Amino acid sequence: MSKKWYRVQKLKAIFILVLAIIFTNAVVSYSNTVKLIHNQQWVTDSYKVITQLESIKSALKDTETAQRNYLITADADDLQTYIAADQQTNSNIQIFSKLTAKNHQKQQWISLLKPKITNRLNILQQEIYLRQNQGLEVVQQLILSYKDKQVGKEIQQLIDDSLKAEQNLLQQGMQQSQASSQKAIVTFFIAAIVDLVLVALLYDLLWRYIRQLQQTELALRQSENRLRAMIDAEPECIQLIAGDGTLLEINAEGLAMMEVETADVLIGLPINAVIVPEYRAAFADLHKSVCQGNKGNLEFEIVAFKGTRRYMETHAVPLRNESDGTFIHLALMRDITQQKQAEQKIREQGLLLDVSSDAILVRNIHNQILFWNQGAERLYGWETGEVVGKNVLQLLYKDISPQLEDACLTVMNTGEWRGELHQLTREGKVIIVESRWILIRDDNGQPKSILSVNTEITQQKQLEAQLLRSQRLESIGTLAGGIVHDLNNILSPILMSVQLLQKKLPDSQSQQILQTLENNVKRGANLLKQVLSFARGTAGKQTIVQIQPLMAEIEQIIDQTFPKSIICQTDIPKNLWCVRGDATQLHQVLINLVVNARDAMPNGGILRIVAENLVVSEHSAQINIDAELGSYIAIVVTDTGMGMSSEVQQRIFEPFFTTKEVGKGTGLGLSTALGIIKNHGGFVNVYSQVGRGTQFTVYLPASTSREVHSLSPELESVTGDG
Repeated sequence: MSKKWYRVQKLKAIFILVLAIIFTNAVVSYSNTVKLIHNQQWVTDSYKVITQLESIKSALKDTETAQRNYLITADADDLQTYIAADQQTNSNIQIFSKLTAKNHQKQQWISLLKPKITNRLNILQQEIYLRQNQGLEVVQQLILSYKDKQVGKEIQQLIDDSLKAEQNLLQQGMQQSQASSQKAIVTFFIAAIVDLVLVALLYDLLWRYIRQLQQTELALRQSENRLRAMIDAEPECIQLIAGDGTLLEINAEGLAMMEVETADVLIGLPINAVIVPEYRAAFADLHKSVCQGNKGNLEFEIVAFKGTRRYMETHAVPLRNESDGTFIHLALMRDITQQKQAEQKIREQGLLLDVSSDAILVRNIHNQILFWNQGAERLYGWETGEVVGKNVLQLLYKDISPQLEDACLTVMNTGEWRGELHQLTREGKVIIVESRWILIRDDNGQPKSILSVNTEITQQKQLEAQLLRSQRLESIGTLAGGIVHDLNNILSPILMSVQLLQKKLPDSQSQQILQTLENNVKRGANLLKQVLSFARGTAGKQTIVQIQPLMAEIEQIIDQTFPKSIICQTDIPKNLWCVRGDATQLHQVLINLVVNARDAMPNGGILRIVAENLVVSEHSAQINIDAELGSYIAIVVTDTGMGMSSEVQQRIFEPFFTTKEVGKGTGLGLSTALGIIKNHGGFVNVYSQVGRGTQFTVYLPASTSREVHSLSPELESVTGDG
């Protein structure tokens, strides 16, 4: 390296050393000043402590004086003076506590002084109370007691000791403050003299450094032509813009972008003349910032001299003018028209995908998610950043079903697939989607990715299942009604024959056989009656029924007949609406539900019955095919029993379907209950998990009529038939 370079580096090192010394002197002066201020503040705080101790002493004395005057005169003015002095004493103690909050030694003073003053004030208050209620003589005896005098002396001694200690500390602090002050003054004058010498040296160094820079100016001018050639060879537009916004220089590529032959056409013109009007304000703000020494970037649009519109991206850099210290604007611009057009096209396509209500996702051939639109976010619950790069099969499917394997093979072989899939949401909810898969290939025709468009059809499938079940139950009911008529025609002659034989065969053995036969015929007739009730939906006399008394009778039956291992809990609000219906049939529905709950808990458990008022919304009405908009009473029967599988839940309302042992149920309980609920315009929902219990929710339309039916049906024995 040249001697000139080493000389410049030496000047820089000396310059930095001088600045470091000046900075060190400033730090020392600042440190001494801070110490001086700290000592002065400490002295001020000590003065405040002494003043506050004297105030406490004076206020306590005023309190005692006012109290003695009141004891002697019983004058109300003296009492008010005492109260004010007492309050002032307490206030002074609080102020003293705040002043000494950060001083451990002084906090010990207040911890000793405060309880004694409080005790003294309590004694004074007690003396006033005795004066007001027992007279002056009793008070005089208390005042003359040793305890009364001793407390006052202890307080006086504590305050005097504290004042003496604080005054000693104050004297020491003042001496330290004077010493620090003298030291700070001497240090300041020494540092000032040293700084003046160093500033003179620094000025000399700066002057030498400036002369050194001037020597390099010639070399810089010599390289200007070479730089000009390099700039003209740059494939981007380079412009120099003056502070007033006019063009100073432009390279060859810039001339081509502006569609002019020579620079003379542009030099001296305002640069914003070619900028589209809506971008001129932003460019003016950027130019102003650059001329203040800041860098910046901006995208904008121009119209060249032959009418071509271009999107430009500029990187703005400030260049200092050495003559006056101002800045000019160096703009490095490149044409991004094609890039902007591509981004706009992608943005429009992305908006179209996000507007779609369907879930649209793209995965590569390794099942890693590449694209996830807003419809997918709404359907599944995961945001785009959470799923990109993850395996879609592990994310959306519990296991790989044969249907899913077939879909993957089909789309790879034929290029597309369409069908229904069961998928999981973020909350673990299983949903049904109608899915369309399309295979996307690269330029070489090789499989690249798979586009999936998924539409949720869970509600649609649920409604279809409800409709099919309703139609199936209706068909079974019609069939059952016809069979019941035929069986009744068969059982009626048998029953009549049995009754005739009972009269003709009086012996006990025959009577016993005939009685057994009659009982079985009647049992068959009752069973047919239940079937007919389910098939026809027998409608009884409907009145306005209150649910609360009905629940009370059900609870009474549970308490009297259910095992003690089953705990019954009820929650029936008093403001429950009424329903219009047959009280006896509603009673039968609830009996069926609680008996089934009892049978589901052979080892005991909790049976909970809850009722509430609610309004079925449009969304709820769409979920259940039997629901309508309006006011309902919801009756919820919950048990903690063995629960049911999803397969059993699909069949529980079918006639003659039962999970109970032979002879313990006919399978007509829930089917009959469902028929009654539908005859009342209601519907029922079931939720159950194996091993975690079952919940039946019965919805009955609320009635606004005030005519209330008093329920008093004769209760039959509680037996399960469902």
